[in-house]
Amino acid sequence: MTRIYTCNVPIEADLVDAFCWLQKGFTDQFVYYDKQRACRYMGLGRCIALPSLRDVEYEYGEGSSLHEVATGEDAADQPPVFFSFNRFDATNPAPADELMASFPRLRFMLPEIVLIENERGRFLQVNSLGPVYPGRVARFVRMVAAAPCRRRVVIPFALEPDSREAWDAAMDAALAAIGEGRVSKVVLSRRLRLVAEHPFSSKDLLVNLIDGDARGTVLLYRYADVFFCGCTPELLVRKRGDVVESMCLAGTCPAGATAAESDALAEALLADGKNRAEHDYVVQLIRSVLDRVCYDVDVPAVPEIMRLAHVQHLFTPARARVLAGITLADLMEDLHPTPAVAGTPVGEAKMLLRAIEPYNRGFYAGACGFVDGAGDGEFSVALRTGVFDGEMGYVYGGCGIVGESDADAEYEEIDLKLRTILSAFGA
Repeated sequence: MTRIYTCNVPIEADLVDAFCWLQKGFTDQFVYYDKQRACRYMGLGRCIALPSLRDVEYEYGEGSSLHEVATGEDAADQPPVFFSFNRFDATNPAPADELMASFPRLRFMLPEIVLIENERGRFLQVNSLGPVYPGRVARFVRMVAAAPCRRRVVIPFALEPDSREAWDAAMDAALAAIGEGRVSKVVLSRRLRLVAEHPFSSKDLLVNLIDGDARGTVLLYRYADVFFCGCTPELLVRKRGDVVESMCLAGTCPAGATAAESDALAEALLADGKNRAEHDYVVQLIRSVLDRVCYDVDVPAVPEIMRLAHVQHLFTPARARVLAGITLADLMEDLHPTPAVAGTPVGEAKMLLRAIEPYNRGFYAGACGFVDGAGDGEFSVALRTGVFDGEMGYVYGGCGIVGESDADAEYEEIDLKLRTILSAFGA
């Protein structure tokens, strides 16, 4: 049995300003920051990493010395927050690139410090394997209160072109597999090497993603000097009590230059048979998983449109109530990877990707998120992401391939999707 000690203090500071001010003292950093709603968790340092949360006990800070710092009962019982970053294909025997390979294979990571903004308010959380020292909490409270306003920086960069011949060969292999009936859909990706004019930090990209026009949930996992980050539009699963939410996201068109143009493109997307079929593969899988482990399942029959800065997607929300004994980690494993990032059937598509793609995706298209000590939390699919160190890194984008897919159109669709992670450089 592992015992975790945790103490929570209400704060008024801006979470991102506080994170930027504190982050110099910690090489391990974790962020799950929803830009549209108060679901924001920013971790620093590492208290412990665990393979499972089933045998963990929690003790909350109590006593007069702690309550002199942590006022209010609402703050005291905020559960400790664990972060979890999972690879797209964890059993892929192909070696990952040197950046992805540098991350350890850990399951649930509890930071020493977590900055929290949720429906209960804003908190500073301090975690420890021994009783939390009140003076340490007070010191971090003072530092957070003194945090200056963050600054955005522009980081000039160049992208090294990837091989168009390699893309055409991958498309030919994918379409051949579809024609043979091995798969109905496979999701191909491209990886481009990026080189900046000068070294940049995880903080630089984080601020630009949060304060820029990218829409969705900002993810960050830094280990030593290497970091993985991006802004994804795709929720995998959210759990609060017995209520579960998920999202079917597949089918893409550009965002228009005007509202009228965007509306016209969205209407065409809704009427497009290829994209609707691609979307329906995801709907079928998510509905089948929820039907197996949930009740009161609600998955609408007709998709909506999700509008982002550079693209628009077909989107179907899913909602259910989970059976007793099913954890958030169980749901994540059952749902990931979906046909939206692998293909269908999922297992055959993953095997095909191992043969077609010349690299191991690592965290790209993996399931990344958080879970708290009460078992609640959420995971998103790590799209629109990249991995970086110093002045270089790799950026990733993908698209679903079905029998009617055109190599040129799919290549250009990925270029549109890459604009999100490239916006992290401030341009």
